[in-house]
Amino acid sequence: METVDPILKDARFALEDYLHFLRVERQLAKNTLVSYQRDLLDYIAHLEKEGYETIDQIDRSVILLYFQKLKDLGKSTRTISRHVSSIRSYHQFLLREKVSSQDPTVHLETPKLEQKLPRVLSVSEVDALINSPDSTKPLGKRDIALLELLYGTGMRVSELIGLNREDLHLTMGFVRIFGKGSKERIVPLGTGAIKACQRYVEEARPALVKNKDPEALFLNMRGTRLTRQGCWKILKGYALEAGIQQELTPHILRHSFATHLIENGADLRAVQEMLGHSDISTTQIYTHVSRSRLKDVYVKYHPRA
Repeated sequence: METVDPILKDARFALEDYLHFLRVERQLAKNTLVSYQRDLLDYIAHLEKEGYETIDQIDRSVILLYFQKLKDLGKSTRTISRHVSSIRSYHQFLLREKVSSQDPTVHLETPKLEQKLPRVLSVSEVDALINSPDSTKPLGKRDIALLELLYGTGMRVSELIGLNREDLHLTMGFVRIFGKGSKERIVPLGTGAIKACQRYVEEARPALVKNKDPEALFLNMRGTRLTRQGCWKILKGYALEAGIQQELTPHILRHSFATHLIENGADLRAVQEMLGHSDISTTQIYTHVSRSRLKDVYVKYHPRA
């Protein structure tokens, strides 16, 4: 927390309790907590700058003016929508804990997000990417296993680097993934991922282990757990080798995993479970991607398009 002499003392002191509630009761992920804290500290600082001394002075018009300020600063609709969620949840907490006698967010609407279709790779681009690492070297074997897992399971990069050796069950053909809020899910592995992981674990990983982080599945040259930045750097390098023009991120492989499954007739509920989405509406975006790609094929190849 900031070391300040707060004007809105009730709001700032309650923020510590609120963040504790999110961390312990709702078990939100660390990154989500950081976002909530940052959004709410900015919000409270704005209210103090405007001269408000108690949280009960805040009404709907005050909050709307704050959102207009964010818009004037060039903040995206998605960022403002996140602020709406943070502020609404916070005021509900203040009312429930009797810090405030009202909830000024009751009739507050969340701005509609522009639905951007996620970028995906073609199957041939995925093949070129996975074939890029040098399979004769330990790091190449590691990277093939890493790419096979990212594309073969659709896991997030944070989930990938958080994997421990015991989470990989190659004989049974599945991997145990801990997603947002430490929610566990089981995702099956394809033949390519099983073979690549088996080769990495048996032939390459022992050369990387230096007893600094012996439980971690994916290790760097120093023998410590591979980082998010390290994973992004690996992808960027192989994307160049594979001749992939668009900027490649781990999330694009996640999008590609889901889109290719649905294009080949996978059940939406099954894809939802493998991705770890709590709401199926989040997964439905991939049906739009699939339809969009079908339309591109139609326009390109149909003589009367």
